[in-house]
Parts: sequence; structure tokens; C-alpha cells
Amino acid sequence: MAVPEFQAFMLPLLELAADRQPHTLREAANAIAEHMHLPQADLEELIPSGKSTKFYGRVGWACTYLRKAGLLANIQRGIFHITERGLEVLREKPERVDRELLSQFEEFRDFDTKSERWQKTDENTPRAVVREGQGTPLEELEAAFSEIEQTLAEELLEKVRSCSPSFFEKLVVDLLVAMGYGGSLRDVGQVLGRSGDGGIDGAIKEDRLGLDTIYVQAKRWEGSVGRPEIQKFAGALDGVKARKGVFITTSRFTSEAEEYSSFIDKKIVLIDGEKLAKLAIEYNLGVSTYSSYVIKRLDSDYFIED
Repeated sequence: MAVPEFQAFMLPLLELAADRQPHTLREAANAIAEHMHLPQADLEELIPSGKSTKFYGRVGWACTYLRKAGLLANIQRGIFHITERGLEVLREKPERVDRELLSQFEEFRDFDTKSERWQKTDENTPRAVVREGQGTPLEELEAAFSEIEQTLAEELLEKVRSCSPSFFEKLVVDLLVAMGYGGSLRDVGQVLGRSGDGGIDGAIKEDRLGLDTIYVQAKRWEGSVGRPEIQKFAGALDGVKARKGVFITTSRFTSEAEEYSSFIDKKIVLIDGEKLAKLAIEYNLGVSTYSSYVIKRLDSDYFIED
């Protein structure tokens, strides 16, 4: 199952508020979850940022839409009650309350027009499109962000694969230092990139104090990296009495390679091309900020009068 679209919560919200009593959003969410028999997994599903649950966010936006249409009204933040207009809508016994029904009210039409979401028409120019109405505006924003980042990761990986082996080595060095390994660029450069010996390309400090050493294999691969290559790397770690290693490739690992690395007693982290590109984006290697958006919310504390 999956969390219903937020429009599915509008009618249950109105019916809950039909008693004319004040209700909190949290109380409403709990009542709707019980009424619709939603499984716990759906109630706990997070939005991509992990900052809130998808279910609670959708109930909140359903409440917002009903307020914008004048069917609900806030008493204070997070507490609402039904309006006479809301009661009139319920008297008509609608099978569903959705955007189409709410569009009969001018206040909602004005709000909905201003709430069109944006997407890219080309590399640089956004344009407005009609919302599909499945998720909340925040969900759609995060989904669009994820799609843009995925496209960037693919472009970045394609660029890395076309670069020289020495540049790939530099990228690996820069990434490891940005992630906090190896001390300085100078320290890492002295050890990483030496000619491979027994399946090891270099060694880095695990932290700035050098309390432990991590051995690295970094290769631009054409095909998938299989179990034999990981076994060779594990054997090389035995040769230097090491238990930690990182295998980095621009390609991908076979399922046998991943399974093998997870069962051996050594800690070998596998970083494939996709993960490498996402780490590079996270640590701002080979990318620059095109645009930045800050999402703000009301600070109720500011409006508390002494």
C-alpha cells in the first residue's frame, strides 16, 4: 500500500469537524488514520528529506486547501473548526472533496492559480505546470530536487569516465579529503596514486591523527566489477595486515561482489559510479551552485505579546 494523495483526506477532515468543535491537526491525523485503517508502515513513511512523515504532511495540506476554500477556519495555529460554508458542502453529501469541488469558490481559485509548481523546460529556465495533485507542494518540490540531482549525477559520472586516469585519481583524493580522511591534500597525495601493489593503489589515514589506515583501490572500469576483483583486494589487505579498505570504481559491482564484501570479516566499502557521483555532489566536487531556495515557516513565538 501507499499513503493516499492529500485530496483523499479532505472529506474525512470535514466530517471530523462537523461536530463544530475545535480540533487539532494531530488529533485529526490520528482519527483519519484509524478511520481509513492505514497500516503503520504508511504512517511512518518519511518524505525524502526525512524531516516529517508523508502522511502527516498530506493531512496538513488537505487542511490548508480546505481553509483556502473557506470550509475550515483556524482558531489558532494547528487548531481549526468547520465554517458554515463547510457545513453546507457536507449537507450536499459529496462522494469526494477535491480540487475540482473546491474550485467553485473564488478564494480557492485565486490560491490554486498562485500555487502552480515549477519544472525545467531547458537547462536553465523554469516554467509553471499544472500540479498532478498526488503529493503536497513540499513533496513535489523535494521530488523535483531529487530528479534534478539524479540528472546531475549522471552527467557528472559521464564526465568523470571521459577524463584521464590521473584526473580520476585527483578526484578520488579530493573526495577523500573533503570527507575528512587523510589529513591534508598533501598527505593523501603522498600515498594515494602510487603504482598498485597486490591490488592496492594507496593508503590513507582514517582520521587526521592517523589512528588507523584505510587501503584504497580506485579504478576506472569498463564493465562490472565482479567477485574475483574484490577477493584480490581482500587478499592484498591480508598482505599488509589490514582490515579496512575502500574499492572505488566508475562502473558498478555485481551482486556476487557485493555479497562477498558483506560476508567477509574485513570491512570493505564498495563505492560504484553512481555513489561516487552523489558523494561528489554532496561535497561540491566538480559542481557549482546554480540556484538556492530557502523554505521558511511561521515563527509563532515571534507573535507572543507580553
